Amino acid sequence: MTSNYTPFRRPRRLRTTPQMRNFTAETDLNPNRLVLPMFIADGLDAPRDITSLPGVQQHTEDSLLRAVEEAANAGVGSIDLFGVPLDEDKDATGSQAVAEDGILNRGLRAVRERFGDDILVMADTCLDEFTDHGHCGVLSTDRYGHKIVDNDATLPQYAKMAVAQAEAGAHIVSPSGMMDGQIRHIREALDEAGHQDVSIMAYSAKYASAFFGPFREAVGSSLQGDRRTYQQDPRNLRESILETQLDIDEGADMVMVKPAMPYLDVLSEVADMSPVPVAAYQVSGEYAMISAAAQNGWIDEEAAIMESIYGIRRAGADIILTYWATRVAQMLRG
Repeated sequence: MTSNYTPFRRPRRLRTTPQMRNFTAETDLNPNRLVLPMFIADGLDAPRDITSLPGVQQHTEDSLLRAVEEAANAGVGSIDLFGVPLDEDKDATGSQAVAEDGILNRGLRAVRERFGDDILVMADTCLDEFTDHGHCGVLSTDRYGHKIVDNDATLPQYAKMAVAQAEAGAHIVSPSGMMDGQIRHIREALDEAGHQDVSIMAYSAKYASAFFGPFREAVGSSLQGDRRTYQQDPRNLRESILETQLDIDEGADMVMVKPAMPYLDVLSEVADMSPVPVAAYQVSGEYAMISAAAQNGWIDEEAAIMESIYGIRRAGADIILTYWATRVAQMLRG
């Protein structure tokens, strides 16, 4: 049966050519809003591949600087540096995290000295890479004899770590441990030490996620147990709004949702309520899934990368942390 109906509205008119699609696109990506997470490891004489993150490496200082230069040349706005100490340097309180000659602070100093303000230098402000138990804070024993992460005993160590990172050259510190009150303690410590211009990107809505798996290999994690007592329950959303508001009230300059893709609804809600820039972290498990599917020929890797990044941006992220930051920036520039 043939219809005589002729559509008056034809949305397809705005999809006719690549130029038309670009002209009418609702979502844009700017390379300077991308952040490249990176790893510097102690004791290496050459960069070491991370098997669960194809194309990502633990760096020496020299290879780190080369990779940062590539990112900066592509237009990436920032790096986020994680330190991987030797196992024998780990201890119960993560003392290497605050040491001037600790691997992370050495890396921060090297990048800042080489690049100055040409690319923003962000530091991961958390103890998990540096503790022999792999938790994000100091352990203590509760009245029932159970080992617990002691929230309040951890806060002074975070404050010392943030100050050490600022003195090493970090433009931004990024506390990721999900300790209650961490932003206020860090802000006060930075200001008292004369680092009023150092920004804080708060991991405000960080979930106890299965998608962090490959990251554990990347940092040589010594984790015993899990982090469900301090990272958020994946079943909750309103909790993220509370956590974000608390961080803003305590002085966070930017807030973050982590992971990104499984929590786009959370990201959208946070973006709607936040008066400060909102970041989202496309985590190791998200990267690994797309990479593995592409290696098996199941999906088009570049198309899937860009679709995933645009989805995060569309949901409300102003800033996106992704291990593909350099590659995405290069693709955006043609």
